[in-house]
Amino acid sequence: MTDPNLPELNPLYRAARLREIEARFAGLALMQRAGAAAAEKALALIVDRRQPVLILAGPGNNGGDAFEAAHLLHTAGLVVHLCFIGTPAQQPADATAARQRALGAGVVEHDDFPAETHWSLIIDGLFGIGLKRAPDGRYADAIQRAHQAATRCACPVLALDCPSGLDADTGALPGAALQATHTISFIALKPGLLTGDGPDVCGALSVADLDLDLSDSLPDGRRLSRADFARHLKPRRLNSHKGSFGSVGILGGARSMLGAALLASRAALKIGAGRVYGGLLDPDAPTVDPLQPELMLRRADALLQALDLVALACGPGLGRSGEAVRLVEQALKCPLTLVLDADALNILASDGRLEGNLYNRVAPAILTPHPAEAARLLDCTVREIQADRIQAAQALVRRYGCHVALKGCGTVVATVDGRWWVNPTGNPGMATAGMGDVLTGLITGLLAQGWPADAALLAGVHLHGAAADRLVAEGIGPIGLVAGEVIDAARREFNAWVSTADTR
Repeated sequence: MTDPNLPELNPLYRAARLREIEARFAGLALMQRAGAAAAEKALALIVDRRQPVLILAGPGNNGGDAFEAAHLLHTAGLVVHLCFIGTPAQQPADATAARQRALGAGVVEHDDFPAETHWSLIIDGLFGIGLKRAPDGRYADAIQRAHQAATRCACPVLALDCPSGLDADTGALPGAALQATHTISFIALKPGLLTGDGPDVCGALSVADLDLDLSDSLPDGRRLSRADFARHLKPRRLNSHKGSFGSVGILGGARSMLGAALLASRAALKIGAGRVYGGLLDPDAPTVDPLQPELMLRRADALLQALDLVALACGPGLGRSGEAVRLVEQALKCPLTLVLDADALNILASDGRLEGNLYNRVAPAILTPHPAEAARLLDCTVREIQADRIQAAQALVRRYGCHVALKGCGTVVATVDGRWWVNPTGNPGMATAGMGDVLTGLITGLLAQGWPADAALLAGVHLHGAAADRLVAEGIGPIGLVAGEVIDAARREFNAWVSTADTR
């Protein structure tokens, strides 16, 4: 039985799959349903119905959705101004019919952006999910003028399906894009709304499924939620001891970078690992962490010798010295589930011998690169990584044979079985040093407790962002939020998840 407090599993569909779905249900008046959902959302957003509504309609089906919404809002008694930017003869047939209904009902249409007035709401129906290029000409001008009008009027902007100018598949912005305060996504969510630049231009997201049954439509990916790993959220048996929850090692902490290894170690301990060993490269490193004396600190070489570890993390504060390279080689040979981050990834990218060693490992491995590290691993530019973050994560999986979390706005998790997710938790406060080390520790701590590698990665990524969100909700950040604060918040959040999980 699913915990009623869990978010629903949220399927993500790319444009090509959505076109197939639309073709399957072509006889169900989808444009009218989308227009009705848009009108209902618009009515909920309008504060003063005496003020007019501006609707921008483009040349395709997205414009048709806008025409339907215009008709319904006009029928509801609102003053509607429709700005149609397109060629009537080139419209799809159902969009043409929707436009004629709106005009026949008395909606006022303009062939250019209307003169300045005080709008109660601006609706963006210029482009939908198919746009892969930068808007140009009259469309770019309309986007700019809509932004100026929304700023001047301080009114909400509702995007239909996808803000115009945003790539709905990737979250990339090839040029100008309309800045929405709200986006209503028809049929299902699109991945580009959740990653890259998507969250910045979409505003608050909602979904109108148009009453379609997609139970037999395999999604391209999923929006990551607790439901994806809920079966592993189990309360502890009373008859437990520290050995019940595993021992892990954190390998890193070169000179001047000791804090990274300590952050990762503390996170692993506080998320529930039974024992955490820190293997530190700095020859002058302390043998005890005064803020977390439960950690067992030692030289890096000693960590890899005769310890009964469940999992090993390599990379936080590792550096790129010859000793660091040798330790990465040794870590790759360990028959343990392995988490590679930070300088371990940079070493991997710079030494072709290690790529084969990683790919041919029997035990699972996890890579957690940020975009610059991913670019080094794939021998490309950061811009290419960010242009299609999902494709980049999948390319890393194929090349290295590992589970991958491509960090950033809308972290993308891809697993070796071909599945992928986009994580919705997290906030800009996480853009600070040490956050990746905390994520590494959370994942490693879950591995210590017997979580499978893919589930530990999913839960670690989602928990990491949720903990930061909890702090912001409490008034801590986002500006000035630091990595160490996330550790205790993650512990509180994780225990709350376990306590409310349905274990039947």
